[in-house]
Amino acid sequence: PNPFNPTTTINFTLGTASEVNLTVFNLLGQEVAKLVTDRRMNAGTHSVQFNASNFSSGVYFYRIEAGDFVQQRSMTLIK
Repeated sequence: PNPFNPTTTINFTLGTASEVNLTVFNLLGQEVAKLVTDRRMNAGTHSVQFNASNFSSGVYFYRIEAGDFVQQRSMTLIK
């Protein structure tokens, strides 16, 4: 999803059904959006839209938590 303006799609694959959290943070580590909160998702590929039209340009991080799995990636918003 790099760079994007103003929307992007975050894709991820789950090996097993899990409770999923997907959160977006700014460079200061402040939470700016919760895209998925404690949602049970089946195994397979999933897509979540992130609309950043109300955010300023810059680097953001998204964090996916699914069971014991945690991953964080960066994305760049350019307006």
